[in-house]
Amino acid sequence: MAKQTPLTCSGHTRPVVDLSFSNKTEDGYFLISACKDGKPMLRQGETGDWIGTFLGHKGAVWAATLNHNALRAATGAADFSANLWDAVKGDVITSYPHKHIVKAVAFSPDCTRLLTGGQEKIIRSFLIEKPDADPDIIGSHEGAIKKVIWGNDGRTMITAADDKSIRKWDPNSKHEVQRFDLESPIMDIELSKEGDIMLVTHSKSIAIYDTKLFTKVREFTMPTNAYSASLHPDKKFIVAGGEDFKLYKFDFQTLQELDSYKSHFGPVHIVRFSPDGELFASGSEDGTVRLWQTNVGTNYGLWRCGGGEDDTPITT
Repeated sequence: MAKQTPLTCSGHTRPVVDLSFSNKTEDGYFLISACKDGKPMLRQGETGDWIGTFLGHKGAVWAATLNHNALRAATGAADFSANLWDAVKGDVITSYPHKHIVKAVAFSPDCTRLLTGGQEKIIRSFLIEKPDADPDIIGSHEGAIKKVIWGNDGRTMITAADDKSIRKWDPNSKHEVQRFDLESPIMDIELSKEGDIMLVTHSKSIAIYDTKLFTKVREFTMPTNAYSASLHPDKKFIVAGGEDFKLYKFDFQTLQELDSYKSHFGPVHIVRFSPDGELFASGSEDGTVRLWQTNVGTNYGLWRCGGGEDDTPITT
């Protein structure tokens, strides 16, 4: 039986706290990583090969995302700013000042707006083509905001915060339209490819919610405190990681654990599936990004599984 051999992407010097893939483009797909070293990195998604480092923040970078075609990047940092980047040249296009640490950033589906949240507890929506315009203030939480995401149609926003609530907003009316509260701090949220399902990571639980109804459908328990989870684009698997340094793979239909992998030397802060579902990426306290095969033993990217039993880790 083939053994999981992760690709190790080195270069960061502090914990990696956020990851985001672009959609598939004519040049493949891309991966951006946010790190407490203040230097987000762009990589080729299929191989983990380093493309460039975004230089400009003066503090830890807590959030990083790419727009669909990987021409633009956005980051949120401890220097009280969110930056919009030209992801081809690596230059800052606009720096949006805040009054506290920015922990979350998200592009609208049409890439006309940038949503931000963080220690200020305020949700802001910036119009990208008018960098000098004041942002729309969508609303606020009672605790620091950890994650912000857009609904697939661009007509709703979802935010998660340290007040243990997840809320849905109407960007036009700037009103909260739905919410639910949990008993433990929320570590991560992710929408499915179609936007109909939301994964919520909290305590030792991974919960599956109906995005439209904002109601819980199913929930299962991890063997450790969970920090992040991601859903396969075809809804085949859920992968998750957390406090015990491991990555776990579950069957989406049965929620049964299929496998677990250990390669990191610290807790796993973030895990995300690639847009084609062939691999998933993890970011850890150990300062590395690792890429893992969804279907171990297939030829993909730098994995060539023709004959040998060489389990030597691959470093990019």
